[in-house]
Amino acid sequence: MDAHENLSAQSEARRQAPDRRWSPGETARQDVLLRYLGAVAAAAAGHGAPAERLSARARPAPPSPTPPPSPFPEPGQPVVREVREVMDVPAAHIRAGLPYRDIARVLAREQAGALPVVDAQDHVVGVVSESDLLAKVAFEASGHRPGPIGGLRERRLHGKARGETAADLMTSPAITVLPGATVAEAAWLAALSRLKRMPVTDREGRLVGVVRRDALLQALIRDDAGIRAEVEAMVEAICPPADRDAVQVAVHDGIVELTGRMPVATARRLLAEIERIADVVEVKNLLGPGT
Repeated sequence: MDAHENLSAQSEARRQAPDRRWSPGETARQDVLLRYLGAVAAAAAGHGAPAERLSARARPAPPSPTPPPSPFPEPGQPVVREVREVMDVPAAHIRAGLPYRDIARVLAREQAGALPVVDAQDHVVGVVSESDLLAKVAFEASGHRPGPIGGLRERRLHGKARGETAADLMTSPAITVLPGATVAEAAWLAALSRLKRMPVTDREGRLVGVVRRDALLQALIRDDAGIRAEVEAMVEAICPPADRDAVQVAVHDGIVELTGRMPVATARRLLAEIERIADVVEVKNLLGPGT
């Protein structure tokens, strides 16, 4: 039994237990958690070599003599969102030679706990955080020195605290992600690394954006309103103007219900596109034939 099935079984057992009353929002919370686990499990099981897509340090694959795959998913396959769709551009960053007092000002201005450090060619060389600065100012304020039997971590922290610039204080190498990595893969990397923000680099290691943990979470777990907005955008893109007002979209617990009238050929295409949305559990087609 995998994690998804195990959680489902546990949820059902709790639902039937006579000594525990579910709160009104418990079902919705369980559904959100199930969707998240499903997305992470799909990323772990469906990708054979995620490291090559995740890290800019991976060597680029050699050119293939076969034609590149189509950018459009095969019928019946869900649309997989990539990091490039949810990352922040331009990315706030810090130059390697910036003094530590100026680093503190930049972090405060950007309202960020950590920022990537780049060299003159915009290659990401590390990440500097509030924790790095805290060690620096604590060292200056207290004059603390590690004792002769001080731990290795304390000695390393003391050595770093004597630095003056971002290059001295930063943590290196930085954990980065490629813009072509899937959102689920990046979310898994952020969870393992306990990072709130990750630099996004090209294959040469140059900074192209920053992806936030909350953006990854929202991309993986959308409520019914978000699904409805995407379906309505599909209706706008696929249906001729004369047919759009004749279609009504409703979403409940991930189930999309279409009512109204629409030409059969257009309806078939619309349904195929909706079924590719990863968060859609089911599509109820109540459309009548249009003219």
